[in-house]
Amino acid sequence: MSGIFGVVSKEDCYETLIYGTDYHSHLGTEFGGIAVLGSAFTRVIHNISQSQFKSKFFEHNKTIKGNKGVGVISSCDEQPI
Repeated sequence: MSGIFGVVSKEDCYETLIYGTDYHSHLGTEFGGIAVLGSAFTRVIHNISQSQFKSKFFEHNKTIKGNKGVGVISSCDEQPI
């Protein structure tokens, strides 16, 4: 099972993307990933089987910036893209 959350904004969306994707934590507990488009395309994937989604991804809050993004939580596939 998987959960997906997307954001398109006029401002930086990374923090909103973290919390929106974390809201779907009940849909997957193994892998999480975020892809953000700003001045560059950035994607980060983590194994979240031993921690919360937001705690793994919030450490990138200062370095990843963009106004479009997608976050995915999955029980079996490394996501996104």
